Amino acid sequence: MQTKTKKRMGNLITEDWGLIDYAEAWQRQESLFSQRLAQKVAGEAGAIDRIVLCEHPHVYTLGRSGKAANMLLSDEQLKRIGATYYHIDRGGDITYHGPGQLVCYPILDLERYGLGLKDYIAIIEEAVIRVCAHYGIRAGRLEKATGVWLDAHDSRARKICAIGVRSSRYVTMHGLALNVNTDLRYFSYINPCGFIDKGVTSLAQELHQEVSKEEVKRLLTEELFELLKN
Repeated sequence: MQTKTKKRMGNLITEDWGLIDYAEAWQRQESLFSQRLAQKVAGEAGAIDRIVLCEHPHVYTLGRSGKAANMLLSDEQLKRIGATYYHIDRGGDITYHGPGQLVCYPILDLERYGLGLKDYIAIIEEAVIRVCAHYGIRAGRLEKATGVWLDAHDSRARKICAIGVRSSRYVTMHGLALNVNTDLRYFSYINPCGFIDKGVTSLAQELHQEVSKEEVKRLLTEELFELLKN
C-alpha cells in the first residue's frame, strides 16, 4: 500500500492511505501515536503531526463506553454481509465504516495548537460543517451528541459525520467518519452511536447524486488546516 503525502503546514502534514483494512490502519495509527507521544515526552520540537485520510472495507467499531447490544447482528450474520467488528479504544459508541465514507485520523499534539480536547472536537465538527456548507447543506451540532447533524433539533435529525477520539498527554488518534457516498443500509444493522430514534445520511443522499471523494478530501483538509492555524 502506498501512502501519499498531500499537503504540509509547518510540522503538520496530510497522508492518504487509500482503501485499507481497519485492523491494519488501527495498527499503523497505534504505531504513529506511540511514536508521537514519545517525541512529545522527549521534547522534540520538530516532530511531525499527521492528518491521515483513508477508507475502509465494511467494518463496525465499538468504542470504550459503547454497549455491545447496539450491534444487532451475530458473528454469522456479519460474515454474510462481508463485515468485520472490533471493540476499540476510542470514545463513543458503535459506528460503521465502509466504502464511500471518508475517514480521517488526526495524530497530533493538541498543546502545539493551544487546544484542549473539547476545543479539538469542536474544531473537527466545525471543519465538517464547513464542508457540508460548500455543498449547500446546512449542518450543525446536537447537544450531548458528538458529531455533525442535519435538522438536529427536530424529528428529522440525522447524522452525517461520527466522531470518536482517544488522547494521551494531549496527543490524539482516531477521529471522524464523514458519509460521502456511503451505502447507508449498513447502518440498519446497528443502533448508530447508540441512538434508536435518529437517522443517518450522506452527502450523496442529501444531494441526490454521487460526490467526488477527492474533492471532499481536499475541502476537509483545507478546513482542518485553517482551523488549526487560528
